[in-house]
Amino acid sequence: MRTFVKISVLLAFVVIVLGAYTRLTDAGLGCPDWPGCYGELTVPKDAEKAVELFPHAPLESQKAWNEMIHRYAAGTLGLVILAITIAAFVRRRHDPSQPVGLPVFLLALVTFQAALGMWTVTMNLQPLIVMGHLLGGFTTISLLYLLQLRLERVHMPLGDSKMRSLRGFALFALIVVFGQIALGGWVAANYAAMACTELPFCEGNWGERLDFAGAFSVPAADTYQYGAHDYAERMTMHVAHRFGAYFTTVVVGLLLWLGYRRTQTQVIRSSLNWVAVALVVQLALGFSNVIFMLPLKVAVAHNAVGALLLLSLIGLNYKIARNA
Repeated sequence: MRTFVKISVLLAFVVIVLGAYTRLTDAGLGCPDWPGCYGELTVPKDAEKAVELFPHAPLESQKAWNEMIHRYAAGTLGLVILAITIAAFVRRRHDPSQPVGLPVFLLALVTFQAALGMWTVTMNLQPLIVMGHLLGGFTTISLLYLLQLRLERVHMPLGDSKMRSLRGFALFALIVVFGQIALGGWVAANYAAMACTELPFCEGNWGERLDFAGAFSVPAADTYQYGAHDYAERMTMHVAHRFGAYFTTVVVGLLLWLGYRRTQTQVIRSSLNWVAVALVVQLALGFSNVIFMLPLKVAVAHNAVGALLLLSLIGLNYKIARNA
């Protein structure tokens, strides 16, 4: 059971990275149907036949492979979560303390994720669906990691009352980071990553051009590939994400400062260290995306480290809660 869960966490991380790579290489519609690709279980070799089936979507093999590899990994993750759920019920017969509710919820979540993956294609990258799919992936890896922590039953020394007083603030920091990931997902889903090319905010008279109503709406369009919002709306999305990053840095930085001051417990300090490293690397990657004009490797890494920052905060919250 523990081995399956550890494998699932790693696999979920791979799925998130592959999903980011698929999105950033504009391969979200690399296969115009679902779950196959031009009616086959793999990328077809006959381009002419593919065009006959989908004349509006000429075959681009590289993009199609990007999409299908992501689907293969996501499908494998679903099977592993199914195995975890079955194993949880088997173990529950011998040990009533074994968690069952969380594996069942994970199975339902990954099933819904598959539906979101289908709608992403059939609704032509509709931004709400794309962002929901991204957040579903981050929620899946978060709950899998929480399940791993519960199964490991981390030993916590008692009596660290000062750190326990940070329990609420640590949860708040976790929520803020998740909200920032959602803003990043909205920026990515609407192709707004390069709407601002200067630091620390945006170029020109950006403050006069903000349009929050338009930025957080979904305009009618036949397809949302490459975005359907105008520049002012995309710029507003980017600015919101940029300010969200600054606010997130302040909140997580304050949590780290208070945490280091209030605890000498090595287990918790280790978690604080992981949060600090992930935060610094994520900031560096975010600035690099702007300075170097969104290099593919940096943009993918930005998604990956965002997941690691989220997991490190989940670990910290779990250990603080155990300490209470």
